[in-house]
Amino acid sequence: MYDRDEENNVNPQELPIYLKGKEIYHLTEQITDLIPENELMLYTYREYMLEDACQLTAKVAGAEAADLYDLRMENAVLIRKAARDLIAHCGALESMGFSQKVYLKLIREAIEEYRLLFIDWVNTFDQRNYIKDQWRLFNPPGVDIDETDSKND
Repeated sequence: MYDRDEENNVNPQELPIYLKGKEIYHLTEQITDLIPENELMLYTYREYMLEDACQLTAKVAGAEAADLYDLRMENAVLIRKAARDLIAHCGALESMGFSQKVYLKLIREAIEEYRLLFIDWVNTFDQRNYIKDQWRLFNPPGVDIDETDSKND
């Protein structure tokens, strides 16, 4: 389905979630370019929004490279946070009087499409390929951190 690299892994740049993240970044870039530089309060959001949009692809690539369930889930959480922050920044721009707020709806719609791809992508994570998370946040369901397991200890 996807081209595989030397280690038989999926090329993250071919994944639908990665491609949608790239689209969201370019959309965010175009919309935030409409923020006048002389409106400093609004303009500070430009960098926040671009940083959050960038995370949507960077963390997918990181998760694909990591391959371990716990590391993939950690990246997934950071992706979710970046997407939600991007939506929150859209709301902040609207409330602060951004004159081109009609375009912010495009970011929200793209994030919703991304969210659906995200759900499908997370469902592909191999829950059998993990190292026990001593912090107990990202262990696969049913993994008891207190149980001894020679494979993962």
